[in-house]
Amino acid sequence: MSFISSTSSSSSSDFSNNVEFDRLVDDYAANHLPHILIPQHSSQESQLNNDIANVPEPKRDREREKGHVQLYNDYFASNAVYNDNQFRCRFCMRRSLFCRIMNKVVEGDQFFQQRRNAAGKLGLSLLQKCTAAIRMLAYGVAPDVVDEYLHEDLRRILHQNELRGFPSMIGSIDCMHWEWKNCPTAWKAQYAGRSKTATLILEAVADQDLWIWHAFFGMPGSCNDLNFLYRSPVFDDVLQGRAPPINFWVNGRQYELAYYLADGIYPKWPTFIQGITHPQVQKDKLFADQQVTVRKDVERAFGVLQARFTILRQPALAFDEDILCDIMKSCIIMHNMIVEDERHNYTRADVLRRYYEEDRPQRTAARAGPSTSATVNNNEPFEFNIGRPPNIDFNAYFLRRIDLRDTEIHSSLKQDLVEHIWQNFRHNTAE
Repeated sequence: MSFISSTSSSSSSDFSNNVEFDRLVDDYAANHLPHILIPQHSSQESQLNNDIANVPEPKRDREREKGHVQLYNDYFASNAVYNDNQFRCRFCMRRSLFCRIMNKVVEGDQFFQQRRNAAGKLGLSLLQKCTAAIRMLAYGVAPDVVDEYLHEDLRRILHQNELRGFPSMIGSIDCMHWEWKNCPTAWKAQYAGRSKTATLILEAVADQDLWIWHAFFGMPGSCNDLNFLYRSPVFDDVLQGRAPPINFWVNGRQYELAYYLADGIYPKWPTFIQGITHPQVQKDKLFADQQVTVRKDVERAFGVLQARFTILRQPALAFDEDILCDIMKSCIIMHNMIVEDERHNYTRADVLRRYYEEDRPQRTAARAGPSTSATVNNNEPFEFNIGRPPNIDFNAYFLRRIDLRDTEIHSSLKQDLVEHIWQNFRHNTAE
């Protein structure tokens, strides 16, 4: 019995000690441990820290004036640090063309004009803004916009292509895809093409000088060239009677529609001349080689366009499709201005110069009349109106549409071109 009584008293003592120990641990964890892990500052120190945090950080001087002076001395001074070749390499255009673009942009867009901010300080100069915008397009950093600039002399294009064996051919047509990295998820299936990535399509017509005189951009990448054609405005002027009339003779036959060189996916219309896939005779082989050579103009134009403006070679980062359209239009505009500025250095410049010198009186007389174009066909000026006609004759519209898609005229024109090229270029082939 004594053993049992002793054991019971010792157990009660141990239980009370454990309860007291737990209470001490809880009190330490609640009142002392937070001060050790997270040091507490006094009220004065806290107020001082709050005052320091509320003090605004002094604004840094961006030295815009110094940047303008350095930019001018590096590229635009009479004794600039970088010569003309280095400027052409860095900006993808000559210095004179850059200055012309800058002056036109400043005249038409207030954003590029130098202004003062709310504090009265001068902002970036027009030279800095234009330099940044053009280099952004050239190196693929970010987009910018300039005014529309798409126009060209049809006379020069017709003359160039006639020398190459395709009379009244106004260029080669094809499409290019631009990957859209930040395409909205809900649209990706619609914009995904063969590469399974979202893309936007550019349809373009280019001439031998790589001048892009027709461009239509923005269709989803799931469309092929044929789907794109049915939505393209490339034939709107022809269907509405606003296109300049063209009459030409090939192999003794007369035709009334200008045409493009295209690949095999395009329909067999009089306005598209495709190559011959498997030529069997020498005459067809010569035509196929000549057609492929000339048709590559538009693909060369795409390559040069992407080489000049890296932003088109990289996946597009913008989320808004309208922004991408502005980027594409801006790059094409400046590409055409570069071509126009440097065309006199091309190997064919002497041929075109003699053509213009011989034909200058006729073109001057054509401009003096009521015509809105100086294009001459068979040594006769023709007239056409610019702008949408107030009343559209639907009967004439459908007749033009039927002529535009006449497969018999297509076959006849293609055979006549085969004969024409054989008669004029067979001496260049090895017998």
